[in-house]
Amino acid sequence: MNSVEIITIGDEILIGQTVDTNSAWMGLELNLLGIRVNRITSISDSRNEIISALDESLSRAGVVLITGGLGPTSDDITKETLAEYFGASLVPDSGVLADVTERLRKRNLQMNDNNRRQAMVPDNCKVLRNLTGTAPGMLFEKQDKIIVSMPGVPHEMKHIMKEHVLPMLAEKLTGTVIVHKNIMTYGVAEAMLAERLETFEKELPSDIRLAYLPGYGVIKLRLTVSGSDEKKIRSSVREQVDKLYKIIPDVIYGEDEVMLEEVIGKILNDNNLTLSTAESCTGGRIASLITSVPGSSGWFMGSVVAYDNSIKTGLLGVNPETIRLFGAVSSETAGEMAKGVRRLMGTDYAVSVTGIAGPAGGTAEKPVGTVWIAIDSERGLITERHTFGDDRLTNITRSSYGALNLLRKQIISG
Repeated sequence: MNSVEIITIGDEILIGQTVDTNSAWMGLELNLLGIRVNRITSISDSRNEIISALDESLSRAGVVLITGGLGPTSDDITKETLAEYFGASLVPDSGVLADVTERLRKRNLQMNDNNRRQAMVPDNCKVLRNLTGTAPGMLFEKQDKIIVSMPGVPHEMKHIMKEHVLPMLAEKLTGTVIVHKNIMTYGVAEAMLAERLETFEKELPSDIRLAYLPGYGVIKLRLTVSGSDEKKIRSSVREQVDKLYKIIPDVIYGEDEVMLEEVIGKILNDNNLTLSTAESCTGGRIASLITSVPGSSGWFMGSVVAYDNSIKTGLLGVNPETIRLFGAVSSETAGEMAKGVRRLMGTDYAVSVTGIAGPAGGTAEKPVGTVWIAIDSERGLITERHTFGDDRLTNITRSSYGALNLLRKQIISG
């Protein structure tokens, strides 16, 4: 019973049109309960593939979680196949029909036959109510094994998992307590970080594992330990976290899954500070990150996307001679952009970014990936040069997070 497998159904996954984020989310949530996923299988929307995958998974696992293929259209065949597999007839469920009817009413949509079919369920399953969509979850039991079928739409799957599946599995399965602790870092290459932590890794207790999880300049350090005494485990992990703060305090910006934009928001809010941005190569990405944080209207005043030089000079007040002498991608231009937007918006801090995102436009002196970031405040102006790489989207993302991190360091250094 303790072994769990996941089956994801959908041709869109197999052809690369959709990324399977469902399995990753389920694996993480189950792991937090001390329940380990042993295998993940992706299959097409095919009766034979569904039956074959179920046979194989049930030969190994006590719990099989299925996502996908429960939509209202003809290519969604999971429900009919499961009914056949478990020897059931499809019957209308009044509760599901009521939920579908109410959901359509709220959206001012008319009921049709496809919607009504969503209320048809196998007569030997337990219906798992879905308040975020029209397809219910379905739970089957076969020879003391549990099979749960859920929609493939991520927010619907998560709702059913949180409301029904995870509490049920937590009660039925007694797993080892597994504790993960993430330390978020920025501003150091993975190889250099590993070098700085070489002694730390050697001295780690044998039951604690350290993993490096890099992405766009952010490196997540994940400490993992398992056992039966949760209090003791958490205390042991905290001791190692405290050591990390002593070894690499300059690159740690937070813990768990916190993002730089959230940290910036908290710092600005706690200190009653305001921020504005002037963006060239990032095209508004920094402003987008900042405004993704709830409450950002309390500290973020606005942004100027000064993509063309005429906007840099006409709106931000960058001196045309500065651009002529030093170029649009320079410390001098970045500095004048930051000063200009801070003056324009009347904020405590201003961030500016100008660079060559690529793939074209680079020179020997300023290759693709060259980016200048500037921070202006009452404390003065600072600028910083980065050379990221050849990929345009990577350069935009890393420039944005590089700007947020430089802002963070500038504010907390005072």
